Amino acid sequence: MELKDIKAIIDLMKKNSITEFELEQQDSKIRLKRGLNGGGPAGSAVNPVEESPSGVPSAVAPPVITPPPPLPVVPPTQAEIKSPMIGTFYRAPSPEAAPYVDIGAEVNPDTVVCIIEAMKVMNEIKAEVKGSIVQVLVENGKPVEFGQPLFRVRPV
Repeated sequence: MELKDIKAIIDLMKKNSITEFELEQQDSKIRLKRGLNGGGPAGSAVNPVEESPSGVPSAVAPPVITPPPPLPVVPPTQAEIKSPMIGTFYRAPSPEAAPYVDIGAEVNPDTVVCIIEAMKVMNEIKAEVKGSIVQVLVENGKPVEFGQPLFRVRPV
């Protein structure tokens, strides 16, 4: 297996939020693992090993990947609306429609603030807090993780 193939696998792991990947072929074996929250920087390759045709393992140097910058600390006067699932974040019901909420919009617990697509199902996400939107933390069409902050709200 070539380094470019390993890099392509790592890219796919990042894009699809896969934390562990293992591939075994006749003449080679590779195992990649991405750490999350203290388990090492996200996107880092751990224990990549390739076997030569002779059956002797040879180490493959992991690609250099810089960790994402840490999220800023939430001010005590603000609350966060977090993702309840893994999926793709959409601010509007369709590409032509206006976003559900913008900065400054007043929300209540039943206000739909976005959609998260998971397994081809569009899930409406409600604010679950009363206040006004202060910040949108995710770009439209980007993947989100469970518990990832989506919006910051100034509670009322």
